[in-house]
Amino acid sequence: MEALYHQTNKLIQETQHLFTQLDRPLPNVDVNTVESEILAKINLINSNCEKLDVLCMKGPITQRQNAKMRVDQLKYDSRHLSAALNSWRSQQYRRKQEEEEREALLSRQFTTNDHIDIMIDHNLQHNDQVRNANEGIDNLIQHGSGILENLRSQRMTIKGAHRRLIDIGNTLGLSNTTMRLIENRARQDGFILVAGIVLTCIIMTLVVLYMT
Repeated sequence: MEALYHQTNKLIQETQHLFTQLDRPLPNVDVNTVESEILAKINLINSNCEKLDVLCMKGPITQRQNAKMRVDQLKYDSRHLSAALNSWRSQQYRRKQEEEEREALLSRQFTTNDHIDIMIDHNLQHNDQVRNANEGIDNLIQHGSGILENLRSQRMTIKGAHRRLIDIGNTLGLSNTTMRLIENRARQDGFILVAGIVLTCIIMTLVVLYMT
């Protein structure tokens, strides 16, 4: 077991050294060959770890825990090497994609593109629609403001008429019953006025939400 452990530990050190050749490749070094060699060593390390697990179970009970910790360290190093290899592959893939996109961009011949004109026309049409919608909303707001102002004016007129009726009633000596009827009618007119204002605000809110 000791010989296999030291052999596996040596493989890990050799693999780590190969990664330096990937990070700083020499002119006469083929990175694909180095990558294949790293992958082969990682597979061999994993295979040795499986054998070491079996040997740990067969060893003396007093030494199993220590041996298991050493094997687990080898497994951790192997996983770290696999993650480093995958990271290097991802970097190579992204670098290759960037180079291909750069080459495609440099070799592209820029000509008049009809679909760009269509997109510009569509955007202009969309802006016109948005501007028309904003103008429509402004008109609705102005119209609603006029309605509210008219309702306020009618309310003031009704109040004035109510006061005049009270004065006339007092002058003519109308009965209390007639005065109560007049006051109830005025109160009902006030409720109708408030309901009309609330209904107008709700309609304007719904119109604004629908237009936007």
